[in-house]
Amino acid sequence: MHEPVLSIRGLTKTYRGGTRALDNVDLDIRKGEIFALLGPNGAGKTTLIGAVCGLVRPTGGTIAAFGHDLARDWRAARARIGLVPQELSTDMFETVRRAVTYSQGLFGKRHDPARIEEILRGLSLWDKRDTQIRALSGGMKRRVLIAKALAHEPELLFLDEPTAGVDVELRKGMWDQIAALKERGVTIILTTHYIEEAEEMADRVGIIRGGRILMVDEKHAMMERLGTTEAVIDLSEPLAALPPAIAAFPVELAGEGMRLVYRGGSGAGGGAAEVARLTQALTRTGIAYTSLDIHDSSLEDIFVGLLGAQEVSA
Repeated sequence: MHEPVLSIRGLTKTYRGGTRALDNVDLDIRKGEIFALLGPNGAGKTTLIGAVCGLVRPTGGTIAAFGHDLARDWRAARARIGLVPQELSTDMFETVRRAVTYSQGLFGKRHDPARIEEILRGLSLWDKRDTQIRALSGGMKRRVLIAKALAHEPELLFLDEPTAGVDVELRKGMWDQIAALKERGVTIILTTHYIEEAEEMADRVGIIRGGRILMVDEKHAMMERLGTTEAVIDLSEPLAALPPAIAAFPVELAGEGMRLVYRGGSGAGGGAAEVARLTQALTRTGIAYTSLDIHDSSLEDIFVGLLGAQEVSA
């Protein structure tokens, strides 16, 4: 197995007053993957990114990037790391092109106008290249941050809520850019509130709560292992109670007896066969139904199930 691009061991961060933002975090990131870090607000996602990018001083533990210990050889590793922060922090009176060009030189890269143009065109910013950043929409300002992070051609890119406040169409364009970066071999770590994006793009998923990593797994393996099947069956006539043959299945009555809700199975698609047996049992019992809607858990369903809906929305 190749050495990880990023290796974190026993990472802790305790702020004055005793708040522990990171609690003994271990994490390895593989070269060329898209890794989604999911967790509720205050879980430690931004603190973890800040610790790797030199914005937060850890209380304990080690961070190695590209084989360099960040505590001893920070400069050599940092030049290969890009960050798109959550906050829109940039010089609002600077033009788009000058801001991105400045970022290109910040890490010792030679001035490369062709590369700047390529980045700006890829993010649909070329027409705004001579516009002051303060005059841009929120979505365009977000794309400027991405352009700045890409200017020195990082090999490891952190995206902290990169599409927050961006409309659906622009969000899709930005995700196309992220997919293209992966094709070029860039390793990407992202946090996002849009869990469907993580489900679409990520190779692996980590779930963090209270500064602790609860789980890290391949996305598909996580969905296979923790996914369930839900089926909603609308009945032709209301049921006062479930007949024994139907009560044997993991179902409950809803909608004043006009609906059966099945929740079961193990792993993605694992309940489909049981739903088929349930519908056969309904037919044998003489219970008619008008519609059947069946779906497997999404990554968001699993995430909410692990953390609880109230905590996720907090």
